[in-house]
Amino acid sequence: MTFLDERATDPGTVAAAIPAVFSSAIGLVGNTPLVELRNLAVGLGARVFVKLESRNPGGSAKDRIALRMIRTAEASGVLRPGATIVESSSGNTGIGLALVGLLTGHPVIIIHSGFISAEKRAVLLAYGAQLVEADWEAGPDDPNNARALADRIAAETPNAWRSSQYENAANPDAHFTTTGPEIWAQTAGSITHFVAGIGTGGTITGTGRFLKQQTGGRVRVIGADPVGSTYSGSDSSTIVVDGVGTRWPRSNWPGTYDPSVVDEIQVVPDRLVYETVRRLAVEDALLLGPSSGLAVAVALRVAASAEPGSTVVVIAPDGGGNYLSKAFNDHWLESAGVNADGFADGSSD
Repeated sequence: MTFLDERATDPGTVAAAIPAVFSSAIGLVGNTPLVELRNLAVGLGARVFVKLESRNPGGSAKDRIALRMIRTAEASGVLRPGATIVESSSGNTGIGLALVGLLTGHPVIIIHSGFISAEKRAVLLAYGAQLVEADWEAGPDDPNNARALADRIAAETPNAWRSSQYENAANPDAHFTTTGPEIWAQTAGSITHFVAGIGTGGTITGTGRFLKQQTGGRVRVIGADPVGSTYSGSDSSTIVVDGVGTRWPRSNWPGTYDPSVVDEIQVVPDRLVYETVRRLAVEDALLLGPSSGLAVAVALRVAASAEPGSTVVVIAPDGGGNYLSKAFNDHWLESAGVNADGFADGSSD
């Protein structure tokens, strides 16, 4: 594995790492860095590397699927020039679609939950998205659930296309063709364990499938699941971690999630999720979101029991800037039922 950091002294090496000049922000999607956890993972026999998807232009891994879904739909003709894109999203996919839609000439309507952070809402509006709030607690058979509402809006809007991130094959394909190969190259093929949270399932399915195919199944794929999600086989209840998990029964799991790719799923208590978010900031200077705290907590467990010399790579789906009013706010955590007493410093009121 080759490192380029503040100790690099060869001007040629540094110059080679400077990215090209792009014609638009679309060129910035993908090729995100890996950063080793030197403090949070100290004393563990395995090395833990975090893939920082916050370095995508829209701030999350969802930029990858937004670009892939739009380009695939344009190429097939189902997304016509100037057509409106409609999607239900807890925030990041909506941001990705708004960003790419803006640069490709497509207005975007996002159906979101009241649970979305104020920061995400502001970013969506900044990119020109039209927002519609839905009942995120409505079940799969309820006509008022977010996906059903998105279907109706798409049907009623002239020249509209429903991107359907939960069923669109371009979602996992984006990670099979970009995220997986990037991790393989960045670790020089040394990866032994891959950890990711499960939302639509696209990241863990696409990336995990590539890594397994590349190694004949040697890489172990581990899913991280929040309390309240049914992916782990648990009963459905309230989920207080943005963008991951599902409360729907297995029969209604996203078509973009392939459970056969995943070797095991680990559930993380809410307190540990948010404590890990705080520790990432104050110990490794990584300001990341709650879904990253979820996945990193599992990665640390995996590293603690893995064979010495193992290489664990974990996806950090987005940054912490969009959660300052939530994950880094003790009052919000208490309102969500998470006791923040004893957390690392860095909270706000």
